[in-house]
Amino acid sequence: MKKPSYWWQIFGFLFASAAGTLLHFVYEWSGKSVLTAPISGVNESTWEHMKLLFVPMLLYAVVQSFFVKDDSYWCAKALGSLSGLMAIPVLYYTLNGALGKTSARVNIALFFVSAAVAYLAEWYLLKKGLPRCKKGRGILFFVLVAVAFAVFTFMPPELPLFRDPVTGGYGIG
Repeated sequence: MKKPSYWWQIFGFLFASAAGTLLHFVYEWSGKSVLTAPISGVNESTWEHMKLLFVPMLLYAVVQSFFVKDDSYWCAKALGSLSGLMAIPVLYYTLNGALGKTSARVNIALFFVSAAVAYLAEWYLLKKGLPRCKKGRGILFFVLVAVAFAVFTFMPPELPLFRDPVTGGYGIG
């Protein structure tokens, strides 16, 4: 198969939504194991919710890469993931700014909307193609973001994006 069908994107969205929701609880379920911390949510910060979208998207991209043979695959996946990752803080802070506070239901809906944004962007980019983008650039994006999520889980900067609104703390601490 050269270009993926929209079914790949629908399954990706469903997988990322379900796996991201489960990853929200894995750190607690594991007894707060540091081994699960780099891939699961360790607090309620916006950054940690971004990780909950990134990890399933990366896993799905790796699996899908064995079936999709497209020169711009990894670049499209990287740009789609970036779209979803950016949507989370943009939507969250915009709604919080407009409404003063959002409910848990709204925040969950924002996660699903962000996942949809990511997979729609990917589908568009895969359909259109990115002839000037090299495979290595897309893979480099995923490696750098994965490292950032792991590092900032344990050593987050004291910025609002990393602050847990429930405890006021940062990172795993």
